[in-house]
Amino acid sequence: MRKLSLVAALLAGSAIATPALADGHLRIVDEPLELTIQMNHARYPIYEESWPVEQAARALTGIHLINDTVGANMRTDENTGRTEALNLMLASGNIPDIVGSSRIRDFVNQYGPEGAFIPLNDLIEEHAPNIAAYYETRPDIEAAVKASDGQMYYIPYLPDGKYGRAFWIRTDWLDKLGLDMPETVEEYEEVLRAFKTQDPNGNGLADEVPFFARQWPEVVRLVTLWDGRAHGSDTYHDFLVEDGKIGHGYVGEGYREGIKNLARWYEEGLIDAEIFTRGSSARDFLLSENLGGSTHDWFASTSGYNRLSSEIDGFEFKAFLPPASPSGRRIEEHRRILVKPDGWAIGHTNEHPVETIKYFDFWFTEEGRRLANFGVEGMHYDMIDGKAIFKQEFLDAGPVNRSLYQVGSQLQGRGYFQDYGYEIQWSNAFALEGIALYDTMDLLIPDFLGVAFTAEEQKVYDRTWASIRDYMLERQQSWILGNGDVEEDWDEYIAQIESMGWDELIGVMQSAYDRQYGG
Repeated sequence: MRKLSLVAALLAGSAIATPALADGHLRIVDEPLELTIQMNHARYPIYEESWPVEQAARALTGIHLINDTVGANMRTDENTGRTEALNLMLASGNIPDIVGSSRIRDFVNQYGPEGAFIPLNDLIEEHAPNIAAYYETRPDIEAAVKASDGQMYYIPYLPDGKYGRAFWIRTDWLDKLGLDMPETVEEYEEVLRAFKTQDPNGNGLADEVPFFARQWPEVVRLVTLWDGRAHGSDTYHDFLVEDGKIGHGYVGEGYREGIKNLARWYEEGLIDAEIFTRGSSARDFLLSENLGGSTHDWFASTSGYNRLSSEIDGFEFKAFLPPASPSGRRIEEHRRILVKPDGWAIGHTNEHPVETIKYFDFWFTEEGRRLANFGVEGMHYDMIDGKAIFKQEFLDAGPVNRSLYQVGSQLQGRGYFQDYGYEIQWSNAFALEGIALYDTMDLLIPDFLGVAFTAEEQKVYDRTWASIRDYMLERQQSWILGNGDVEEDWDEYIAQIESMGWDELIGVMQSAYDRQYGG
């Protein structure tokens, strides 16, 4: 058995020597047990045995995870890379004891019923009381995790918190131009037009970019301002569910009205001329150059740009409520998804499934959840008044997410329940103020949590959806850029989608949804 190279250091130099270690109530095996793992986390292509979190988990449980990642040299920062790594693992015939990955749900739900992964329902009921207790309180999430045969084949990563993105605006520009915070889509348009024409950055040039976005689908999300829908979950272009019926935003009347207005905004220069090409640098460049006026983006990271006040006199970027549509409706379409398609599963060759499910359950205990979210007590955080509080030197070491990944916390390839308290600690006053503002109204709408297909349903989905989606996106961008008229083209657009198998696609989506969620 390998020596635990960091355990002694952890015990000697941190507060990990807690009663939990002393009384051994979290220990799963008397003698150390090695289990192999393939992990394709978005930022780390393999499981690092030297992570302090892994070392602490070893000491607490007696389970030692040993990296056995196939395709470790492949790019895993894209969905295709992760899928290729999983496919390579399957083709090799070498399925480790544990397989953890981003976007693992569809993979295990396809190959689990074929025997590649061990079904978990009975194991959870008999040996994982903490996971079972969670599912008892959230039957909707339990349903979302299940495959078409009713079995669960993976333990998911479960995000915490409510809000992800918000509308943001340069309030110093509003003040300079004598404008109020916009409350309706009409007022928002007036503000964006003022940003474009009244030189709020004061350089004498008409170079302001009223609305911009790092991810171009965020401009499409603006159709919600005209009672449309864009994305049914935190996955762009996803299906949506309303009153138990599956649909899609890109075929709705509100969407058509929204695209018509977005095309007009784009023509008037109220939307970034490079919205489809500027890419992820848009926020950083346009704000740091004092050019960007408004966006729709994440609370924590976007609020951080208020640091530019030290370079740009008066700079202030604040969250504001979604403008009301012409019908008076305000919604925030983006929310933190309730269950991720990420997590880990048990390979069919695993000779210790009971010990493995108990190990999975460990991460749902109070101690395991803290370890997954905050790192190692005494090393990365301290317990203060019953709460895990990051050490100041840890907060000061750089982006907290990156620091946590580097020690083995907050991994997408691990099944665990996130604690939003970890993010609050590095969210500044602008983010917290914005979240409190959003909490004053009922803005969030139901997420589509996904479905698991039978083999025949999967064939229909594979045959139809990719080509339909590509056609939708091609027409969407053309209309916004002024190449065509959505009103004139709409009937042809719907007819083309229907000719590509739309009704059959929606049929299998609805069938899968009804089976999974009891419709």
